Amino acid sequence: MNKVTRAKQFLPFDALKGLQEALREKEIEYEEKRDLSEDTLNELNNKFNQLENESYVKITFYKNGKYSKIKGKVTNIDYIKKKIQINKEYNINICDIVNILI
Repeated sequence: MNKVTRAKQFLPFDALKGLQEALREKEIEYEEKRDLSEDTLNELNNKFNQLENESYVKITFYKNGKYSKIKGKVTNIDYIKKKIQINKEYNINICDIVNILI
C-alpha cells in the first residue's frame, strides 16, 4: 500500500457535513436591542433632520443581533422606505439607528 492510500484511511470522517459550522454559529453571542429614551429619540430626530446627501457621518446601528458602526458619506435618504444609504452600498433602516455623529 502506498503512503497516500494509507494516509487516506486516517483522515477524519465528517458524517454530518456542515454540523461543525452550524454549531460555531450558535456560539455567537447576540445582544438584545436596547430601548431608547425619549430624550435620545429627540436628539436622533434633530440629527437626522440635519442630514443631507454628501454629509459625512458615523452611525451606530443594530443589525443581526449586534450593534455595528459605519462611517462614510450619505449617498441617499429614502423617506418612504425609511432607509439611509452610506457609500452607495450600505442601506440602514432608520429605526435601527442608535447614534449619529455628524
